[in-house]
Order: sequence, then structure tokens, then C-alpha cells
Amino acid sequence: MDEKSPISVAIIACNEEENLPGCLRSVAFACQIVLVDSGSTDRTQRIAADFGCDVFKEPWRGFGPQKQFAVDQCREDWILILDADERIPAETAGAIIKIVAGSHGAAAGYSFPRKNFFQERWIRHAGWWPDRVIRLFRKGRGRLTKATVHESITIDGPVELLDFPIEHRTEGRLGPILRKIDRYSTLGAKQAFSEGKRSTIWGAVLRAQFTFFQDYLFRGGFLDGRQGLTLAVTDAVNKFFKYAKLSELNRIDADGGREGHRPLR
Repeated sequence: MDEKSPISVAIIACNEEENLPGCLRSVAFACQIVLVDSGSTDRTQRIAADFGCDVFKEPWRGFGPQKQFAVDQCREDWILILDADERIPAETAGAIIKIVAGSHGAAAGYSFPRKNFFQERWIRHAGWWPDRVIRLFRKGRGRLTKATVHESITIDGPVELLDFPIEHRTEGRLGPILRKIDRYSTLGAKQAFSEGKRSTIWGAVLRAQFTFFQDYLFRGGFLDGRQGLTLAVTDAVNKFFKYAKLSELNRIDADGGREGHRPLR
């Protein structure tokens, strides 16, 4: 686009060379794109620089603090936060441009429904749609929570709900999914432990069972075919390991970190 809209887009990334080009093309209407890289070993930084992004290298702080660092580098009056595997469809881009150009109403932020695609299928059940997320806000009116995982944006002022979606092309390969489960369950266990929560291995099993039946049967995951089944299983596995790791942290804490126990990494 020749004419840019006064928006800063904030993206955090690490080894996202496959996802990043599509993400950047979808926000070509923005005056500024900030990309904060936490140690990529692939072409992520080069792709961002070639596209004209403002690239910052920053050690990993956790999802909330890392995204807040990206927001702090934004200079335009409006800020849009995206993940590297997300896209802004043309109709959504048009709506964003009109909002920014008019600056109408008293809204300090805007939420979007998110269309999640898994293995090329739009997932519409088990809580995956409309999956509303706040992503657009006036500079100085939005802030990321400090959570290291499952962060959110708090808005100082009213939030307006838009009907225009953001598209999310979630990882569909099982190998990377399992590695992501290991990472996220560790982060979730550490956060729960810091909040004083407790678990047992049997509690972890029961939570995993409940999660599977809730996702697949009660919330209609079976209507999303084999993709829905896969997601219900992986969600249950993630839940099991999060609370199993929490029970491990509880045991280590009770034993005073004696020999034979190692902290989660």
C-alpha cells in the first residue's frame, strides 16, 4: 500500500520465518511495524528488516513482558498487537483503517473474533470460536498483563466489539505441538506454583480426563472431525502435564529441594 495508516503493529517472534511473511503482508497498511526477536537462528530478523520493520533484539522475558516491551517501542497513536502466525484479512484491515482515520466514539480499545485454523480447517467448536481477543487500542490506554503465559491486554476505558475477524494459523504438525505442550505446561506449572496452587498426580489425571470430555463431547469438538479429536487430546495432554509438573514442584518444595529433585526447565 502507498498510503499508510497511523498505526503501530507490535509483534514478538522467535524462529518464525515460515509464518512471518504472511503476517507482515497482512499489515502492510500500518505506518510502523515493530518486531521484537528473542534469539532467532533462522531468517526471521532478515525477513522483518527487508520488509521495513523496526527490529529489536531482546532476551525472552515471558509472553506478557515481551509483548509489553514491543508496545513500548510503538510511536503511532494506535497500536495493533499480532502474533507471527496471525493474519489481518482485507475486510478487517479496512475496518481498522476507518476506525483510526475517524477516531470516532469513546472506545479506548477494540476486540475481534479470532478464526483459528488447525490443519487447514476452521475450528468452530470446543471454545475455539469466536475466541474474542483485544488487539487494537489507543496508545497509552492498553497494557499487557505480567503473566509469562496466557497473557492478556487490560484497557483503560471502554472496549468495543467488532465483527471483523483475525485469522490464526495455528501449528498443525504434531512434533512442534508436543514441544509447545512441554514448554507451555512448564510455564503454566511455574505460574500456578508462584500463585500458591497445589496439585497431585491423580488430580492431574482427573483434570486431563475432564478436559477431553469437555472439549470433545460437551463443547462439540467432535463436530470438527479428526482435527477436533486431535485438539481435544492435545488439550488434555497439556492439562495433564501442567498439573503433573505442578505436583512435582509441590513435592520439591515440601522436601526442601533435597538431592534427587531437579527444578523444571
